[in-house]
Amino acid sequence: MTTTSENAPSTQPPAPTREPRRSRPPIVAGRRPRKEIVLVGTFVVVPLLAVAAAVPAAWGWGIGWTDIGLVAFFYALSGLGVTVGFHRYFTHGSFRTVRPLRIGLAVAGSMAMQGPVISWVADHRRHHAYADREGDPHSPWRFGTTATALVKGFWHAHVGWLFDRDMTNIERFAPDLLADRDIVRVNRLFPLLSAATLLLPALLGGLLTWSWTGALTGFFWAGLVRIALLHHVTWSVNSICHMLGERPFRSRDRSANFWPLAIASFGESWHNSHHADPTCARHGVERGQLDISAAVIRLFERLGWAWKVRWPTPQRLEKLRQP
Repeated sequence: MTTTSENAPSTQPPAPTREPRRSRPPIVAGRRPRKEIVLVGTFVVVPLLAVAAAVPAAWGWGIGWTDIGLVAFFYALSGLGVTVGFHRYFTHGSFRTVRPLRIGLAVAGSMAMQGPVISWVADHRRHHAYADREGDPHSPWRFGTTATALVKGFWHAHVGWLFDRDMTNIERFAPDLLADRDIVRVNRLFPLLSAATLLLPALLGGLLTWSWTGALTGFFWAGLVRIALLHHVTWSVNSICHMLGERPFRSRDRSANFWPLAIASFGESWHNSHHADPTCARHGVERGQLDISAAVIRLFERLGWAWKVRWPTPQRLEKLRQP
């Protein structure tokens, strides 16, 4: 008769251990440093002061065709960098593209001085996840529906939210961009690109007119004034387009199509259409709705630089339309 020692190894497999369930990262990641708040204030106030000085400056100096050309070029470059790049490509994946264009879109969008690409995308994805509800970083309905609350909400949605001390958690809302080495590099270069977006118009203005006056007016009009105009057009999509306009499509929020901003925003103000179908590459989906960003994406597609573009279909639109 044999006996088994109490210390002999067991022939039974060990009981499976259940790994602890991972909780989702929070939507905010700490408090924004005070020096960053001051920097944001500088980016907001200085271009705005330039706009305030624009009328007397135009009266005193005038504005030449060189200045107008530079404003148009840099407004389109940085504006489409935001709408096509930061928004429709990086945030919503409305199309696929080649590596050089991906980097170029990140650089061009950074030159709008609206923040580094990764934090911009994280903020906007958070906006869509919680649109016009608690957690939305810039809803105009945050404080209620009374007249006083809406005035306060408009200010918050338009520019006040930029001074909020809570930072969106980029690890939760933009992990794909954090894993992209090219985009991380561009993200780190934001201060340099911010300087470039102001100095390049001055350099070109000086070279094209071969004068210091041309450099000064290039810096003023195509640098400061252009940045301020682009800021407020983008911010108006956050504020006005969640308060005024038409809502032909179903969405979980109060987004609206506001046609007066369609050209200046490169098609971003067809906001109800966008919130109803966020990954769609075209926001102006109805007949006669101009969408310059969609036209640029179409050009990229024809050149072979973009593919798997998410274009709207009649069947999809009918499913989304309000009854």
